[in-house]
Amino acid sequence: MVSDTRQDRPTARPLTVWGGPTTHDCLLTSLRQNAAAQPDTVAVVDDGAEFTYSALHAWSRVIARLLTEHGVRVTDRVAVTGPRSAAIVAAFLATARTGATYVPLDPEYPARRLEHMLRDSGAKVLLHTGDRPPYDTAATTLRIPDPPTTPADTVDEGPVACAADLPVYVIYTSGTTGWPKGVAVPHSCLDNMAAWQWNHSVRPDLRTGQFAPLNFDVWFQEVLGTLCGGGTLVIMPEQLRRDPFELLGWLHQQRIERLFLPYLALNMLAMAASVEGSLGHLALAEINTAGEQVVCTPPIREFFARLPGCRFNNHYGQSESAMVTAHTLDGPSGAWPPLPPIGTPLPGCELLIDPLDPAEPQIGELLVAGLPVSLGYLNQPELNAQRYITVSPTPKGHTRAFRTGDLVRLDAGIIHFLNRRDHDVKIRGIRVNLVEVDAWLLDQDGVAEAVCVAVEAAEGTRSLRAVVTADDPVAPPDTRALLAGLAAVLPPASLPASITVVDGLPRTPSGKIDREQVQKQLAGSPTESAPRPH
Repeated sequence: MVSDTRQDRPTARPLTVWGGPTTHDCLLTSLRQNAAAQPDTVAVVDDGAEFTYSALHAWSRVIARLLTEHGVRVTDRVAVTGPRSAAIVAAFLATARTGATYVPLDPEYPARRLEHMLRDSGAKVLLHTGDRPPYDTAATTLRIPDPPTTPADTVDEGPVACAADLPVYVIYTSGTTGWPKGVAVPHSCLDNMAAWQWNHSVRPDLRTGQFAPLNFDVWFQEVLGTLCGGGTLVIMPEQLRRDPFELLGWLHQQRIERLFLPYLALNMLAMAASVEGSLGHLALAEINTAGEQVVCTPPIREFFARLPGCRFNNHYGQSESAMVTAHTLDGPSGAWPPLPPIGTPLPGCELLIDPLDPAEPQIGELLVAGLPVSLGYLNQPELNAQRYITVSPTPKGHTRAFRTGDLVRLDAGIIHFLNRRDHDVKIRGIRVNLVEVDAWLLDQDGVAEAVCVAVEAAEGTRSLRAVVTADDPVAPPDTRALLAGLAAVLPPASLPASITVVDGLPRTPSGKIDREQVQKQLAGSPTESAPRPH
């Protein structure tokens, strides 16, 4: 039986799916072996500069030594900020080799949000590239040193900290209080994901384009799935992440063989490719997508039909349970289902379907047990008790599981995503909590009530729209000022495309704001219009 504090429905013994047994090395062991076996192979390419495995290993040693000199020890937290680069990769590896916990801070985020992450994580050191960041923090702030001019004199340096429950990184995800919450991810989760990725790719040593932002867990999949397999990671220039036409040229120029893209970016790339002549000049052998429901649009079907040698994988997971399932779309792209399944669990992962209705045990909330499950949220005991629950021993002996909040359907051993139970949505592959946006809207001067919803647009894309009521109807708030206020505290993915001031908001019979009704009204109206008040 699934332990459940909610009283609105009975619980039933869940159906389970097991991904099978697994064996894997510590990611640090794999990286050390690659540095020893192929020291002159290029590990990372950044803005034309190439860093071999030997050079990357030497660079991470220098940074690790700096951290140790400043008192960093096992389980201390090290925050790292700067643009996506080889330096950030080296800083992550250096943090991991000291046994400390890496905390990525995307410099594109508002300073107040990053300062909260620094305080909440208790970071002992803040590493940065470029100029010293202007954050108010008690952490010792250090610039990431330049790479050494000579390679490492040796690779074998004795044991490293690789305990299964040792946290490797803390990543911050959207929360309901207005501030993000930190998720601690251990070696057991990350090592298993890295080993699975390079074992199940077309080749372990693929040349991979690094697309994901620092604060997105797919960044670790790109980096470790490539470097643990002996491949080459090519840092994608920032402007190309927003220009699919230029990206096509870069993929050819850099001979990129593998990409990890959120659905929206993949669809834009496919649409850009539709006006190209031949795609035979591209070296793409594998494209992986994650973060939101995939829709097999006509441009995506055409794109893969013109790349017959390229494999398309749909991945599923959360910040709290990294990589959970995968599904490869086989056969002619024209025959692919409109909404592909999220697939089957990774080795070491056991999935539970907690049914909404005991008469339909194959449909319910997805719970994750086994290796993918993280250690929990930092400084959030009540939330941990709600989301990381105790269950009766599963067929594989697990007694701890993570409630994903996702409703799924199990069909012949394959998991199909249905929708969310709560107010989390994915925007451009990044999870956004609508209640968090509401909270910050209500924090703005002149706002009495506020609600943010996700509205579906053409080709399966999604955007945020918000409506507010005014404290003083005679002097309603300036929506441009409201957007500016949100931009000071929220990441770009959490910013509404529009904010509309209305006289009143629709209500449920119990008097609550009817979010679903607002969503329906906005879905049928232009961006600048408002739902009719009820």
